[in-house]
Amino acid sequence: MKTEDTSRRKRQGRTNWTRLRILLNKAKMLKEFTLLTENRHQLVDITNKVEKIVKESKIKDGLVLIFTPHSTAGILLTENESGLKQDFLKIFEKIVSGLDFLHNRIDDNADSHILSGLVGQGKTLPIENGRIIRGTWQQIFLTEFDGPRTRKIIVKVIK
Repeated sequence: MKTEDTSRRKRQGRTNWTRLRILLNKAKMLKEFTLLTENRHQLVDITNKVEKIVKESKIKDGLVLIFTPHSTAGILLTENESGLKQDFLKIFEKIVSGLDFLHNRIDDNADSHILSGLVGQGKTLPIENGRIIRGTWQQIFLTEFDGPRTRKIIVKVIK
C-alpha cells in the first residue's frame, strides 16, 4: 500500500512539474537573429525586428530583454536621426582617440571593448498591452564598435 501511494505521488509530482514547465514556456519566448555590419563603428536600427518578436510572443504584459553576446558591440536607445547617429559615432571616437591601450598589444581593438562596456550589451524594456513601452523618439540600436562583423542579437520576452 505504501509503495502504491508513493508511486502515485511521484507520478502526480512529475505531472505537476510538466504542467509547470508548459506554463513557464508559455510565459516566455527566446529568439535570436543575426545581422552583418558594414563599418568599424556603426549604429543599426533593430527596433522593427524586436517589435516583431514581441508581437509573435503574444505576451501582453511583461518585459523584453535585448542582448548582444559580444564584448565589442552594444545595445543603445536613441532617436533614429542621421545627424544624431553621426554625433554618437563622433563622440565614441573622441572618447577613445589618442589613448595607448595595453590590450592593443594582444589585439588592436581595446577601444571597441571599452566602448561596448560603456554602452552596455543589453537593455530591458517593459511591455504593456503587447507593445514595448518606449519614448516617442526612442529606437533600439545595435552599436558596432569592431566591424564589419556578423552580430547576434538575443531577444527574450518574459510574462
